Amino acid sequence: MFDEKLLMTPGPTMIPTRVLEIMRRQIIHHRTANYEKSFDELCENLKLVFRTKNTVMTFACSGTGLMEAAVANLFSPGDKVLAVTIGVFGERFADIARAFGLDVQVLAYEWGKPADPAEIKKILDTDHAHKIKGVLMTHNETSTGVTNDIKAVAELTRDTDRILAVDAISSLGALELEMDGWGIDAVVTCSQKALMNAPGLGFAALSDKGWAAYEKSKLPKYYWDFKKYRDGIAKISENPPFTPAITLVLAQNEAVKILLEEGLENVYARHKRHALAAQAGVAALGLSLLPEQRHSSYVITAVKPPEGESGGSGLGSGLGSSLGIDGVIKDLNISYDVMVVGGQKGLKGKLLRIGHCGYFNRFDLIRTFSALELSLAKAGHKIESGASLAAIQKALA
Repeated sequence: MFDEKLLMTPGPTMIPTRVLEIMRRQIIHHRTANYEKSFDELCENLKLVFRTKNTVMTFACSGTGLMEAAVANLFSPGDKVLAVTIGVFGERFADIARAFGLDVQVLAYEWGKPADPAEIKKILDTDHAHKIKGVLMTHNETSTGVTNDIKAVAELTRDTDRILAVDAISSLGALELEMDGWGIDAVVTCSQKALMNAPGLGFAALSDKGWAAYEKSKLPKYYWDFKKYRDGIAKISENPPFTPAITLVLAQNEAVKILLEEGLENVYARHKRHALAAQAGVAALGLSLLPEQRHSSYVITAVKPPEGESGGSGLGSGLGSSLGIDGVIKDLNISYDVMVVGGQKGLKGKLLRIGHCGYFNRFDLIRTFSALELSLAKAGHKIESGASLAAIQKALA
């Protein structure tokens, strides 16, 4: 129907035309003045996005690669860490720490709930032997559509020698995050979400305390060695230390320029405004959010099917349709070229997740909900045609 799919997913996200134009050009060599000029510009601009004075390092990898790198660069075998989990990606951070031989204490929350900083404080305060060396957390959990209060948690660690390592993979560039201002020690993210690029790049920055922890770390690292990358950027050694994803780096430089042209405060406001409009659209369809509205993410809206619905049954009691929530997601893709995603692990077949992250506008949201109304109607869910669109337009007005 359309020339391209509309990706209303938590990632990858849509890519601006200016960035696509960079990608289609012939590749250049990375040991050239042209590449170094663009890379140096990207490094400086990323500091503005991370809100840090320290070096932001660029790797050819996924976001998970940088989660692993954070563990490898900050800790030593047997170190105890507190992993705070509210969904799939919080659990992944804990799994990575276990894989590196860390002693992982897990503070797990029901999926759909945010972490409680007061409970984290209680655990840290009662750690009288100071065995807990760090806290691992996800800022925005896309599997459940919930955002954690990282600023409040940073208050618990900033004046201590404990490290706060934050997975900001879906939040950096979309939600407010002040690395230096809040006192976060490690922030990792990637290219294909709010940074409006294709998958393949990961980014990381450490605080001064984080670099002090690096000097003590005894976990093995070679490709993931942060110091190699920092020294490369500082021209102490080769820049970069290994062959980079050249085209993606050049494209990322352009994407970050677009972010800064819009202004980060405006970007944050846009994500919030459209998230609240999406929530209004969900309510108008008689559906509900997985989390409480006050904890709902501004980059993804997690929607529960009607009461009694499961992945394989029809939407709407007694209406006889075989199109369950996963069927609605498939129909959105096939019939209307709109891609959203379902639930993961324990939420598979029980959730519809609408992304509104990075490069998108109000008309993308309206197209998504127009298609959603049509697919829900096919599934037998009784709706008032145009109800969600009216609610969205009113919210955006």
